[in-house]
Amino acid sequence: MLKRISALMLAGLTAMAVGGCGGSGGGGAASGGGAITMGFSQVGAESGWRTANTKSVQDSAKSAGITLKFSDAQQKQENQIKAIRSYIQQKVDVIAFSPVVESGWDTVLKEAKNAKIPVILTDRAVDSKDTTLYKTFLGSDFVEEGKKAGKWLVDEYKDSKDPVNIVELQGTTGSAPANDRKSGFQEVIGADPKFKIVASQTGDFTRAKGKEVMEAFLKSTPDIDVLYAHNDDMGLGAIEAIEGAGKVPGKDIKIITVDAVKDGMQALSDGKINYIVECSPLLGPQLMDLAKKVVKNETVPTRVITEETAFNQEQAKAALPNRQY
Repeated sequence: MLKRISALMLAGLTAMAVGGCGGSGGGGAASGGGAITMGFSQVGAESGWRTANTKSVQDSAKSAGITLKFSDAQQKQENQIKAIRSYIQQKVDVIAFSPVVESGWDTVLKEAKNAKIPVILTDRAVDSKDTTLYKTFLGSDFVEEGKKAGKWLVDEYKDSKDPVNIVELQGTTGSAPANDRKSGFQEVIGADPKFKIVASQTGDFTRAKGKEVMEAFLKSTPDIDVLYAHNDDMGLGAIEAIEGAGKVPGKDIKIITVDAVKDGMQALSDGKINYIVECSPLLGPQLMDLAKKVVKNETVPTRVITEETAFNQEQAKAALPNRQY
């Protein structure tokens, strides 16, 4: 009996010693044992794309056996910073987040680095010059998405010599997709002076704001040939405004959007949108794989680009029945 009690005491002391080691490197998994805990700060729920992205992260964490601490920032940077600091205090093993805007992250990311908690950027980048503050960035090439949109437009009007007036619904001001989708698009169409962006304003990636801004565009700029929307939701809101003004979306005003969520693909199939550049929200499986590697201190690429395509009307009709989001 005495031997059994001694053995139990020794086991208890060993467990305490192991538990004490985990805190110095983030969480228990960082030292090589136990389940991984991830703190994830999401931008918000501003669009169908974001909802699908959140579900992908949550479902993939469950499948991978990773404990997920989830926070919705409601599109406010200060909320994300608070969430990241909370994750640091909780000594999670890894932090992942999709930054609301590109700038203003160095201080909190240095705090995570000092706590030896690896950080993964998902979907959106930061503009920090110190790339050691995060392990990797998983997401789309937003500049390339803008270029794809521009190339379709250039090809669509290749035989026309008339001016082409474009209005642009930008994403959230200061965000990586808004900045990059604009610059990529402008780079391509800028080579031909007939293409002119006559109005450009943020619609915050939401359907309601997309409708509101498009209504203003239609009043201030009656001669609109093309709408370029940085995501499907703003484009869908703009369609409501266009129809409300007695015009035919896809014909009177050609529409290009980015994302390829189900509602957008349906509008493309119906001819209300003319072209969609895909941006996949299903980043969860890749994120969990990267999380496991960085927690083990394995080398990962500093940039992981998701593979994506683009759709015209016929391609959308073919893809829509099996669309996951």
